[in-house]
Amino acid sequence: MAEVDFIGALHRASNRDYLARVVGRDKAADAEVALRFDQAYWDGDRHAGYGGYRYDGRWRVVAEAMVEHYGLSDGASILDVGCGKGFLLHEFAQLLPGSQVVGLDLSEYALRNAQESVARGLTLGDAAQLPFPDDHFDLVISINTLHNLLLPDLWNALREIQRVGRGTSYLTVEAYRDEREKVNLMYWQLTCRAFHKPEEWRWLFRHTGYQGDFSFIYFE
Repeated sequence: MAEVDFIGALHRASNRDYLARVVGRDKAADAEVALRFDQAYWDGDRHAGYGGYRYDGRWRVVAEAMVEHYGLSDGASILDVGCGKGFLLHEFAQLLPGSQVVGLDLSEYALRNAQESVARGLTLGDAAQLPFPDDHFDLVISINTLHNLLLPDLWNALREIQRVGRGTSYLTVEAYRDEREKVNLMYWQLTCRAFHKPEEWRWLFRHTGYQGDFSFIYFE
């Protein structure tokens, strides 16, 4: 288990006005809309989600870094838990044309509007109960997904990611290190259910048996 940062640069590249997210808005109403994970969340107004989540190639550098770091070769099997529209899986498929890329997400809308190149490998499902055999994938990833789960499902999801992989996995979750980052996270988030410091996340990893790599994103 190691802390490895693949997406920090992407996260920090976005400008966020934390106060604008809550001033003059009914933040609770926006969050209720976002939690449906339908069109409004992915391609609707920015206050309720991404404000238009479209392919722009930004995930290419992430896939390249993971391929190099984990020594993935053509024919590798890769699972993305919380794959959304499959943009990262698309990049893996381009880099490793013979690979098996599989994604799981709970959003029917995201899967219906996924990247065509990987659409056949995407499955509607729950991270807490992965519909795959033990030791099945060479790499299991989950980026910005697990913090959206309540503790019982989060606990199960970490165990499931460990179960279906062959020993190599990577996840990214939101975290905070001080009160300013906690407040910024509270202001900005729409779907987060697990609000933890890094040491709490590490405690969860240890006690669920998760042995893969990880990183945290902060709202500075």
